Amino acid sequence: MSRAETARAVSPLWTLGLLRSELLTTFRRWRTLALLGVLAAVPVLVGIAVRIETGDGSSAGGGGGGGPAFISQITNNGLFLVFTALAATLPFFLPMAIGVVAGDTVAGEANAGTLRYLLVAPAGRTRLLLTKYATVMTFCLVATLVVAVSALLTGALLFPLGDLTTISGTRISFSEGLARALLIALVVAVSLIGVAALGLFVSTLTNSGIAAMATTVGLLITVQIVDQIPQLHAVHPYLFSHYWLSFADLMREPVYWDDLTRNLGLQALYAAVFGSAAWARFTAKDISA
Repeated sequence: MSRAETARAVSPLWTLGLLRSELLTTFRRWRTLALLGVLAAVPVLVGIAVRIETGDGSSAGGGGGGGPAFISQITNNGLFLVFTALAATLPFFLPMAIGVVAGDTVAGEANAGTLRYLLVAPAGRTRLLLTKYATVMTFCLVATLVVAVSALLTGALLFPLGDLTTISGTRISFSEGLARALLIALVVAVSLIGVAALGLFVSTLTNSGIAAMATTVGLLITVQIVDQIPQLHAVHPYLFSHYWLSFADLMREPVYWDDLTRNLGLQALYAAVFGSAAWARFTAKDISA
């Protein structure tokens, strides 16, 4: 390798170029756009359903007893549609979308025969894997913001906006409520990094993108089922999905941080474990396609 090639191999600008290429490739795929379209449609459907249900003056969710968190408050303030949409999509729709994208990161390249060509470039396996993971985490953030923005626009069109009441019963201004909605969206995005790392690891185990995506989504569904079985309560706190809905504590006054910190710590642990496993597998993998 020449001196110029060595300089290129360690150039941060080249690494940013690789990340930019990965992002463009991911977000230009029709599958990715379709996933984002479905996520954007969920808040619209929820908002329309609540609007129809409350057209006769009744309250949504049967007086607050049913439906996702905050659904009974949507008719009073459209900003609550953001919280409801995130609560509705987080258990399945959002992680499924992340699982599809993460599962295809490495396996999809291998299946298409482009992985070995990427490794010919001076990226190195570690740098390429980190770029893939950064791309998936970017998708986590974009997907969450798509849900939040769609919900905010739908809520503004169908319901009034203004000061809102927290779960604790205190009143906060609309601007503070909007800031908390943004913070909640960020927390939800971070809550998905464990699934992203799991999907990345699965993607290094096979050369079939479809198999990797199906396995990741299957594991996601299995974990969700296990988390709902009371007899298995001993393992619940260790499941990556167990504290997902703790973001609702950001709407308390004062904020309850216990479950939030447990959730973030658990996601970091899953990211570290499965990220390391993905690195160990990918760096030792025989790339023949």
